[in-house]
Amino acid sequence: MARHFHRFRDPAREGTGEINISPLIDIVFILLIFFIVTTVFVEETGVDVDKPRAASQTDLEKNSILIGITPEGGVYYGGREIGVGGVRAVVGRLVKQDDMPVIIQADRRTPTETTINVLDEAKLAGAAKVFVSTVGE
Repeated sequence: MARHFHRFRDPAREGTGEINISPLIDIVFILLIFFIVTTVFVEETGVDVDKPRAASQTDLEKNSILIGITPEGGVYYGGREIGVGGVRAVVGRLVKQDDMPVIIQADRRTPTETTINVLDEAKLAGAAKVFVSTVGE
């Protein structure tokens, strides 16, 4: 005995060839948030500095306070001029949040007195580690 099964058409299911992509969008947003949170942001000084050479150069942490000094003696942090007098306030505020090292990027033509004054202000602000950035040989 052969039985013949007849397919009944369901009008509610007919014509819906769409794929639900909302779970895919959720996954993409979760990945985006993950990559944004895990990215290390490097703060730049905002000025181009021709650093002097040093044979004893070592690499430092990426998470640090960068202060740039121009040949004319301008002191910059985060792209804005803060002057020697503003170093203590900026470094003091950032060191309280997280004990980061201070890296001074002084141009090779910067007067030594300006570099020493910035170094002193950073130490007086409570920075435990203060370094002068150089170019390795």
